Amino acid sequence: MKSDIDRFMQESDIDALLIVGSARHNAAMTYFTGIVHVSDGYVLKKRNHEPILFHFPMERDEAARTDMQIKNLEDYDSAKLLKKAEGNRVLARAMRLKQIFDEFAVKGRVSIYGIGDVGAFYGLFQTTKDLIAEVELVVEPRTSSVLSRARITKDEEEVARIRKMGEVTTEVVAETAQFLSSHKAKHGHLVNGDGDVLTIGEVKRQINYWLAQRGAENTEGTIFAIGADAGVPHSTGVDDQPVEIGKPIVFDIFPSEDGGGYFFDLTRTWCLAYAPDHVSQIYQDVFDVYQKVYAALEPGKLCTDFQKLTCELFEARNHPTVLNTPGTEIGYVHSIAHGLGLDIHEAPRFRQEEGNEDILQPGSVITVEPGLYYPEQGLGVRIENTVWVRPDGKLETLANYAMDLILPIKS
Repeated sequence: MKSDIDRFMQESDIDALLIVGSARHNAAMTYFTGIVHVSDGYVLKKRNHEPILFHFPMERDEAARTDMQIKNLEDYDSAKLLKKAEGNRVLARAMRLKQIFDEFAVKGRVSIYGIGDVGAFYGLFQTTKDLIAEVELVVEPRTSSVLSRARITKDEEEVARIRKMGEVTTEVVAETAQFLSSHKAKHGHLVNGDGDVLTIGEVKRQINYWLAQRGAENTEGTIFAIGADAGVPHSTGVDDQPVEIGKPIVFDIFPSEDGGGYFFDLTRTWCLAYAPDHVSQIYQDVFDVYQKVYAALEPGKLCTDFQKLTCELFEARNHPTVLNTPGTEIGYVHSIAHGLGLDIHEAPRFRQEEGNEDILQPGSVITVEPGLYYPEQGLGVRIENTVWVRPDGKLETLANYAMDLILPIKS
């Protein structure tokens, strides 16, 4: 949580954090500012000091809405700096950073975060490094950085926002189910009242519309994959492909608050009208493993323990997994969970890999998402919910939606 940042800075020997870029779709910046229209600026957070937002004058009102300490970047006289730098904009920006660091007595190790043009920021930081001998600009490992560690656990306000996104998500999933069920089948796929084929692209456009109506956005897209495409976990589906009946559809929806805020993540697998026996069996295996892993989740344990358990459960049902068949592209091919918040994938990590010592902590918001994939058999199945590990250690599914495999259609 934010209250842990100073402690993590102390432990990592970090004297200040410098976050660059926009306050929208920039998780590190949004973590401090919230969703506001500050298109470019800095957040400076010294250890044991409140963070400061540096903004340009045209966005002063937006900056003020953050309730942070704010500072106008034009106080440093950009025109004068540019003249002194003989028109070199990179040098002028570096000189302004030096003035900021001098004014706020920033010294030591400064960790850099944010989103922007890599080339531009590389030039800025290289020039800044040459200008300020008493400051060391550092890039921490993403998985163990100060902010990554702080964001593993969420406070009540963050959880409330994620829960609200869960309400939006399940409403849109219900709209999608109703939309599909309202169609008839002809020649093995859905058609509308005029007899026109319903395509995956049309379904996705409806999903985006329903999300926008509710103040959410689909920045990462939607997975709506049928048959063999459902057998590749991150295949999003082919827009001009008909929506077919009797084939598994992996519907993975992960919208965020409009402007790049908190995400939600939910997956259901549907078969329209009916499900073949072999699909029903695979679905039952995934559902059973979901139930057993969910029941086993307990704070204080290594996250990799739950990945190992998932693999063992699937292997007991004769499915290959990444535990004993590394790199497999059939069976169970991914990790059981991931953290969720201002990024769709964030700590804690559950993948069994060297150096992963993440522990499931009270306050974490994670997904739980077992799946099985057999593209050559034309099928994939995944079930996913977003879960909060409450401060008391109990689990709470933040939004519920039916897990039925078969989705009836009009006829």
